[in-house]
Amino acid sequence: MLSVAEAQARALALAPKMPVVELDAAAAAGRYLASDLHARRTQPPADLSAMDGYAIVGDGPWTVIGESRAGAPFGSALIDGQAVRISTGAHMPAGADRVLIQENAERTGDHLRCTEDMPGRGKHVRTCGFDFSEGDLVLGAGSRIGAAQVALAITAGHSTLPVHEAPLVAVIDSGDELSVTPEDCAPHQIPASNGAMLTTLLARMGCRVERIGPVPDDRQALVDAFASAERADFVITSGGASVGDHDLIRPALEEWGASLDFWKVAMKPGKPLLIAQRENQLIFGLPGNPVSSFVTAFLFVLPSVRAAMGAAETLPRLVTLKAGCSLPAGGSRQEFIRGSWDGLSVTPADSQDSSALAALAASNCLIARGIDASPISAGEAVECYLLENG
Repeated sequence: MLSVAEAQARALALAPKMPVVELDAAAAAGRYLASDLHARRTQPPADLSAMDGYAIVGDGPWTVIGESRAGAPFGSALIDGQAVRISTGAHMPAGADRVLIQENAERTGDHLRCTEDMPGRGKHVRTCGFDFSEGDLVLGAGSRIGAAQVALAITAGHSTLPVHEAPLVAVIDSGDELSVTPEDCAPHQIPASNGAMLTTLLARMGCRVERIGPVPDDRQALVDAFASAERADFVITSGGASVGDHDLIRPALEEWGASLDFWKVAMKPGKPLLIAQRENQLIFGLPGNPVSSFVTAFLFVLPSVRAAMGAAETLPRLVTLKAGCSLPAGGSRQEFIRGSWDGLSVTPADSQDSSALAALAASNCLIARGIDASPISAGEAVECYLLENG
């Protein structure tokens, strides 16, 4: 069996590279920059006031000779003893060297004096270019574009952004026991929830997702399902990846023309993970148990999708938290324990069964325990992955 790190490296190396498209900056949210982004302008473009008050020269008192407001700067230079009324974000007049804030100013007609806390030179002034200057690197290739990055790109002079196209992902549920309709589920069936769960994870990343199935435990039906996914960049199956008589994903993939890259990873849950390739398509055969399916998607599918979309950081980030209780020594497989972090410490969920959806839904992190990890006591540091479903 491969280690988790080895399997992740193999999966990332096989990820298809999506073509680059140019999108409106707001529409690019959730994508990753395809190339470095440099500023086309300087921000701020001039010295600006950081507060409402008066732009002044010298130590006062002063004579108020005009006003500077955002979008309508005062047009003349100031000399010692002069001031202009100024609003937050307005251009500092030439000659002005500080701002007397409104709260510390007393004005009678055009006469102005400071009542307390005389500002020092440069106080309450946003100097030209303090955020960035024309030509500066503002976002690196592979940066994820969120709301702040959209605002930064636009302010830096970019109305469109080069990003990688969102991949098309086919999600295939398989198993005779699956029911399409949760409200009409016979005693021998279970609702087909894995496909919806995986679709939610992928759609959150901006992927285009097509759901197929549920497909019965029939080799030809599976081959036909794979054939219907020929346009997809990624094919994700859930169920049928183990070694039972009705686990037919592997032979169906081989009949379809896919080549197996690896099968089985030294992890718990998620050992029977399968990865294959067909031309430029990357195929994941995830376990059918919902927790196993979620964990393997989190650790392998989503990083590979990020790689395809040009992300600089593909793997989920480990954080160090404080254990809320003792944890036993690790076993022969790397273990990912569902847990809850309350802001102070992290504790495992009561049930770690790979079918326990209630425990998964109540968890907001995975406690990562390495192979043969030493036992730890309450209060000691433990590595975790934070989840978005908590």
